[in-house]
Amino acid sequence: MPTIHLTTFVAAPVERVFDLARSIDLHKQSMTKHKEEAVAGVRFGLIEKDETVTWKARHLFKDRILKTRITEMKKPEMFTDEQAEGDFKLLKHEHHFKPCDNGTIMIDILNFESPYGAVGKGFNKVYLTRYMKKLIEERNLVIKKFAEGSDWKKLLER
Repeated sequence: MPTIHLTTFVAAPVERVFDLARSIDLHKQSMTKHKEEAVAGVRFGLIEKDETVTWKARHLFKDRILKTRITEMKKPEMFTDEQAEGDFKLLKHEHHFKPCDNGTIMIDILNFESPYGAVGKGFNKVYLTRYMKKLIEERNLVIKKFAEGSDWKKLLER
């Protein structure tokens, strides 16, 4: 099973970074290239423990549906979202937030498993792991930009 581990420094308080990372509105903005939209469950604002969101997006030349549930949350230290329905055999994304002197260390640990046995494992090695890593890196840059700027207030004050 592939695991992606990313660390991102954000020059902003941990509470702000934590809330932006679970903002449905900011997630939509970070994935506009993929036409990602929340179509069911929590569709706006901040998602909480035991809540779900269903995303519709265009990935890998196909429209896809992914329903995730927040299975664990310790404010503002971490939260975990896991696939409830979708194309993966397994998808689990842990988000960790560590305060430091000048801001926050944001740590992503993504575990996923593709269906289709050996073919899926080969696809992971050849393409999907890089694709998923790039998606998280792009999303983290948007979180960083908002957290370090002044636009975060508009998202979190709704």
